[in-house]
Amino acid sequence: MTLDRDAAPHPDLPDVVQELKERTATALAGGGERQHAKIAEQGKLFVRARLDLLLDSGSFVENGLLARTMDDGLAADALVTGTGTVDGRVVAVIANDPTVKAGAWGRETIRKIIRQQEEAVVLQCPLLYLVDSAGARLDEQFDLFIDRHHAGRIFWNQARMSGALPQICVLFGPSPAGAAYLPAFCDAVIMVDGNASAFLGSPRMVEMATGEKATAEEMGGARMHCEVSGLGDQLAKDDVEALAMARRYLEFLPDHAEGEVPRRAGVEPAPGKSLDELIPQAQNRAFDVLKVLNRLVDEGSLFQHRAGFARELVTAFARLDGRTVGLVANQPMRKGGTLSSDSSEKGAQFVQLCDAYGIPLVFLSDTPGFMVGSQVERDGIIRRGAKYLSAIAEASVPRICVVLRKSYGAGYMAMSGATFGPDATIALPQAKLAIMGPEAAVNAIYLNKINAIEDPDERTAYVAALRAEYMINLDVFRAASATYLDAVILGDDLRAELVLRLERYARKDRERLPRRHAVIRG
Repeated sequence: MTLDRDAAPHPDLPDVVQELKERTATALAGGGERQHAKIAEQGKLFVRARLDLLLDSGSFVENGLLARTMDDGLAADALVTGTGTVDGRVVAVIANDPTVKAGAWGRETIRKIIRQQEEAVVLQCPLLYLVDSAGARLDEQFDLFIDRHHAGRIFWNQARMSGALPQICVLFGPSPAGAAYLPAFCDAVIMVDGNASAFLGSPRMVEMATGEKATAEEMGGARMHCEVSGLGDQLAKDDVEALAMARRYLEFLPDHAEGEVPRRAGVEPAPGKSLDELIPQAQNRAFDVLKVLNRLVDEGSLFQHRAGFARELVTAFARLDGRTVGLVANQPMRKGGTLSSDSSEKGAQFVQLCDAYGIPLVFLSDTPGFMVGSQVERDGIIRRGAKYLSAIAEASVPRICVVLRKSYGAGYMAMSGATFGPDATIALPQAKLAIMGPEAAVNAIYLNKINAIEDPDERTAYVAALRAEYMINLDVFRAASATYLDAVILGDDLRAELVLRLERYARKDRERLPRRHAVIRG
């Protein structure tokens, strides 16, 4: 039998090609004109415009485009999923479409999210969540909440992928109720100021349950989460900046935990004052550690993580002669560099993030230690400080401790001092190391004798003499002479020293103790 290729289609068969084109066009368009106008008024981009900015041109391969196209008005079931490339590297993306049902999750939305998570694991690539969703559709809850393959599986997958594949969340709009946990499981969370929000209970729900009245911004707005709660890591002014930040994270993170950490050609630091000029020898004189870091690392490479939260501790990615590093530095301009409960949480998460993906850590210490007082004890500073110390002790990547000026008490441990097993402990000539600073020590040891001196001038002179005597024991050369320090160097030589040491320590085997995991009272 010969097939007549020019014959007209059978009258009883639909034109499937035309139907495919129509269904595809409908899915690609998203919601109606009114919904598109609404997100435009909010300063938001359409989901496919977001993907165009994030991904390399022509690289996107979509999964599940035709989901729910048999249902009127549910284009792709409010979710765009697939893979693409960023600077040539494969990434997986899961992106809500707020023009369809306000981005709310339906039964096929859940299936698409889980399917894309599974593909990311197979491809061993980073996974980016572009979140802008009203949460779950309550009218479909029977089909999306109870079964082992329903919505909770998304968070189970996230927890299992944590530390194995980089997960980055860009929050353009709301992420309420259970969906609020999606950013919480990610390595980095970028939130758009004025539009992004995350809360377990909406303002209306909270008012009904407790009587409390609060706006969405007060309850869970982007600025609150980036500066107060710590859920947000980056505060972006708009969608475009948020997507640029997501691409920036990928400059420093590998494809997966065993992948190669990105490296670039080295460049010199930004011009400016020398480190020896920037770091005062006077112990109580404040200086901006960010200026020190910018003079230490490759120009333009410093990228702060959680810049707005717990500002007394700086955590940042950067490059030293092209090599990616994680920096943890005390900020004397904020609370004198004293560590708090929040900075403990911040430090712990960043250390774990770098260790998970094989990024070496450099700690730059200038701290009088941890905060004291009844309020910080109530806030759990001991418990949360131990969480930070546990993260350092667990880290198996190369670690270097640099004492810029002072490192007292448990702050010495929290900045990866010698007792916490770094690969090297080095110091600048003005460095002081002790269980506590001279003011606190003299007061603790000699309080009764000091109070017994009635003459104010005599008392002042006596205290000054005691502090000067105490400072002798803090001398950096005494510590170096006893080989407590591996090196004492000038600030202007620090960059070269770090570059050479990191090159040597790159050979370090990431050995861990034979156990399932540590138990942290967090």
